[in-house]
Amino acid sequence: MNIGEEHEYWDTTFEQEDFSGEKIASKTFEGCKFLSCNFSEAVLNRCTFIDCEFSKCNLSMLRIQYSKFTDVIIRDSKAIGIDWTKVAWPRLVFSSPIKFYDCMINDSSFYGLSLQDFVLDSCVARNVDFRDGDFSNAQFSHSDLKGSVFYDTNLSGADFSHATDFDIDIFNNNLKKAKFDRFEAIRLLGCLEIELV
Repeated sequence: MNIGEEHEYWDTTFEQEDFSGEKIASKTFEGCKFLSCNFSEAVLNRCTFIDCEFSKCNLSMLRIQYSKFTDVIIRDSKAIGIDWTKVAWPRLVFSSPIKFYDCMINDSSFYGLSLQDFVLDSCVARNVDFRDGDFSNAQFSHSDLKGSVFYDTNLSGADFSHATDFDIDIFNNNLKKAKFDRFEAIRLLGCLEIELV
């Protein structure tokens, strides 16, 4: 089903649709599924997504303008180069409004966001900006975090089990009760400028 003139969609499945480069404005999607859709370089302007799932989609270079996400799952998709700071996030968040599973989200920005219980499970998240954010109790397990930046970030209670290639300065981030694999935890010593023998 293509996105037409309707302003609201409930429990609708969009499959193999090409929205690349399109501007989608002032639409509400609730309980919708987007399967193998292409949103590359599309613009979402003042749209609302509630309880939706994107699966096997290309969201790369998606531009988000004042759109809202609540209980959204992005699975097995490419979401490269997205500035997530442009989302109209709710002021009070009880659980992560967006969750990523088996995705590639390289070169994206979550700078300064407060996304407690954020889920980034089994993802490739290279060169992602998590600075100045609150990702307490987040799940980064099984994810490749090479080149991603954490500075003045609240990672208390975060789960980094089986995560790889992260560089986190223990002096400039809150890591209280964060979980790391024993062998990968050695990477946390990098900021100490010591030599391991």
